[in-house]
Amino acid sequence: MLNYAEPLFRPPAEADSLIFQVARGCPHNTCRFCAMYKGVRYRVRPEGEVLAEMAAEGARQPDVRRIFLADGDVMALPYKRLRAMLEALNRAFPLLSRVNLYANGSSIQAKSDAELEDLRRLKLSTLYVGLETGDDDLLRALDKRETAAGMTTAVQRAQSAGLRCSVMVLLGLGGSEGSERHADRTAVVLNRMQPRLLSALRFVDVPGTAMPAGFKPVSEHGVIVEMIRMLRGLELEKTVFRANHTSNPIPLEGRLPRDRDALVAGLEALLPGLDRVGPGDLPMFL
Repeated sequence: MLNYAEPLFRPPAEADSLIFQVARGCPHNTCRFCAMYKGVRYRVRPEGEVLAEMAAEGARQPDVRRIFLADGDVMALPYKRLRAMLEALNRAFPLLSRVNLYANGSSIQAKSDAELEDLRRLKLSTLYVGLETGDDDLLRALDKRETAAGMTTAVQRAQSAGLRCSVMVLLGLGGSEGSERHADRTAVVLNRMQPRLLSALRFVDVPGTAMPAGFKPVSEHGVIVEMIRMLRGLELEKTVFRANHTSNPIPLEGRLPRDRDALVAGLEALLPGLDRVGPGDLPMFL
């Protein structure tokens, strides 16, 4: 049986993937806007235990094609550990097509170009990278120990090695006062990155977050205005865009640049009916 310890998180796109929890918690866990692993002590599971679990699960489910490695920033594990796990997965699952995981800019940067290419040959496929914002001042204020420039280089290097990067941004992260700057600077950084996949999630101040004093949340109306502003600033050449996380006021999907104008027009049509004061209706689970 698979050995899971809650909480266990995965991107929406990994709903049908087999998940191996190869580490528990997040090796960084300082971001003030993130409540995912607060209270969880980071621990890498013993290598032999994980490899045995992969072999056993391969015997039970040999036809599995998609695998997700949890928890937060599995890319931070040493190259040799990642290589050993990918080799084990290729042995255990003969039909394996892709292995995906969360990654930070610094954890990608810690790998050489040759190492990134080797991991790709072993079917590492999509790296989910949390840019959150292109505003370095905001990144510092929220204790995310990355820079926009560093994450940009990381995404460029990973994609040059044949990996796909699914870059995530957080709408509303700058609050009502920093909304325009957040949207504008994020669009500039995304244009430099040129991610293959782009996901927009909405920041919701839930228990476990610790936003700076004076932070004023963006209303439901303001979040859509911010998304429109960001979309208008994007000059992406070939990117799949999704805003289908349950935190978003409405689900959205399209290809950029082809669908940008249609997405913007659809969002503008919604504005009159949105809450201008509060967050609107929030889902029970985020």
